[in-house]
Amino acid sequence: MNRTVRSVATSLAVGFAMYFAARGIWWIEQPTGPLFMVAAIALYLVVVNIAILWDSAIVVRMPMWAAVVALASGAIIPALVTISLDPLTLRAPFATWYIGALGVLAVVCIVRRRFVIGWAIIVILILESSAYLGFADALSLGLVGSVMWAAVAHLLVMFWDRAVRDTERLAGIQQAVSAWHATQQVRQRERRMRTQFALAVAGPVLSRAVATHGALDADERLEARLAEGRLRDELRGADLLNDAVRDAIADARRRGAVVTVFDEGGLSDVDDGRREEIRDELAAVLRGAEAERWIIRAASDPLTAVTVVGRARSGGTSDDDAVDVWHEIPRHAPAV
Repeated sequence: MNRTVRSVATSLAVGFAMYFAARGIWWIEQPTGPLFMVAAIALYLVVVNIAILWDSAIVVRMPMWAAVVALASGAIIPALVTISLDPLTLRAPFATWYIGALGVLAVVCIVRRRFVIGWAIIVILILESSAYLGFADALSLGLVGSVMWAAVAHLLVMFWDRAVRDTERLAGIQQAVSAWHATQQVRQRERRMRTQFALAVAGPVLSRAVATHGALDADERLEARLAEGRLRDELRGADLLNDAVRDAIADARRRGAVVTVFDEGGLSDVDDGRREEIRDELAAVLRGAEAERWIIRAASDPLTAVTVVGRARSGGTSDDDAVDVWHEIPRHAPAV
């Protein structure tokens, strides 16, 4: 689509340029200085084709040197045409070809994002044509059309650029929404898999409890408590768990400890390698100390990924717990 619009615009610009050059060549009265007229037409054709085609397949913005050449030509061409003609023929149709031609050149500069150069050509055209023909005659011989072309071209370019920016922004929003949906689907699938895993662990115990109407012996009650804890861990903090952490938590619970796991997104932006290191360190901390109550929390902290607190009941009658273990696992691996 972009290539089609560009090719159509290029073809129109070249076509209009050739039309006005042909008007200049098709003189009905012999110029007094034909070489000046031919030089003006040749200069225009070279400059307008450079402005239209130079690097247009690579970038939209015209090279600065080409814009400067176009501006200088816009000042030279009207003078060459006027010098080449008798004063009585200055208002003939073939003599005023440069008004429309320079309007096309200004439009090309504006479309190729050289707005200042394009409007400078229009200003020069107004001044020179008014000086050579008179302001009123210049307006009636095509100056109004050239100014209107430049204004319309400027507005179209502004609207086009705004539409492109809006399209890019909407495309970015759509990509972000698609990525969010994909992330949610992945998370939902992970939750289903974790729930299925936990139910597979707790299923036999639950079946036994139903079959015996809750009449479980001590070992079965322990297994039921462990299964219930594992199910809760899988739902609340699955990102913190691997086989080593699950075994360490199970061992702590078998000793009578209460283990609580909270995952608040602390590992969401940690890469897989570092995540495994954090889990292994967590398992080592749980195995390295004996506490009656463990709280494992993964919060969204810029420095700490996981905080592990181990508490033991104080010897007095107070309900306060004494902190036996306080361990923080950093989000990033320590520098060696």
